[in-house]
Amino acid sequence: MLRFGLFGAGRIGRVHAASLAAHPRTELAVVHDPVEVAAHEIAALYGVTPTGDADAILGDRGIDAVIIASPTPTHVDLLTACARAGKAVLCEKPIDLDLARVDACWEDIKGLNATVMVGFNRRFDPTFGEMRDRVAGGEIGRLEQLLITSRDPAPAPAAYIASSGGLFRDMTIHDFDMARFFLGEVVEVQAIGANLIEPYIAEAGDVDSAVVSMRGAGGELCQIANSRRCTFGYDQRVEAFGADGMLSAGNQTATSVRWSGASGTETAAPYLNFFLDRYATAYRAELDHLVICMEQGLTPSPGFADGRAALVLADAATESMKTGRVVRVGS
Repeated sequence: MLRFGLFGAGRIGRVHAASLAAHPRTELAVVHDPVEVAAHEIAALYGVTPTGDADAILGDRGIDAVIIASPTPTHVDLLTACARAGKAVLCEKPIDLDLARVDACWEDIKGLNATVMVGFNRRFDPTFGEMRDRVAGGEIGRLEQLLITSRDPAPAPAAYIASSGGLFRDMTIHDFDMARFFLGEVVEVQAIGANLIEPYIAEAGDVDSAVVSMRGAGGELCQIANSRRCTFGYDQRVEAFGADGMLSAGNQTATSVRWSGASGTETAAPYLNFFLDRYATAYRAELDHLVICMEQGLTPSPGFADGRAALVLADAATESMKTGRVVRVGS
């Protein structure tokens, strides 16, 4: 049984706590949050120890691994401390908003042979995973175009937007990782953005809508469409087009029941309304991957380098949007 500590008792922390509780080979031992009420709420749900002292996790030799689900500014310090303490780490994205801090973190831990996984959970979604395997297996021939659509059901609150690091580093970063999952290396990025939804997003210096075009090292083209608002639910689609065919993954509903009548045909229930519903299975599979890697001495994927690479693409998109130029991305 692998014992875990959890940093962060907010929304995503609760998702990870539930995954740990459900996994047959993991135990959530301690949950940390400086907001004691939040830590106590999770602790009460799962019968674990709450704490506001990070050393209660870092200094406990009986804790094998940690999940870092705390706010982004805390990630680098916690990841570094956990690696030095010899604990495996699953860190939520992004590692940091500043690429220089990410690189400094790697310099600090690269010699420790640490087990570090970055939380790009969409790689573990069964639908997207099957698509990627079939593309890699040559089912559609050479991949030529990849289309990724990702739209949230409603904008995040103003306070969140103000500290998020911007659309590309906060939201599109998942799509950048998905693009790399299918394409491998990306060499060019071009982005445009707009403010079409909420004035407070523009006031924070951010955009609420964006389209990003990219080129893979093999010449493949990729386009990402993002919006902070989607009136019909959580819009999550991927299309892979190749020389010999196409694979596509559509949105999901709670059931596959459809209604047809005089006023319409094939009418379905609304799409799953947020990432907690759409990617519940992916979060559990993500944890299972880390557990298997720890048990078998394997290197988890996505790892630290993948987290860095996605941030590089986010920075490139930000630069492109500001300058109107195509940005070349180095390896």
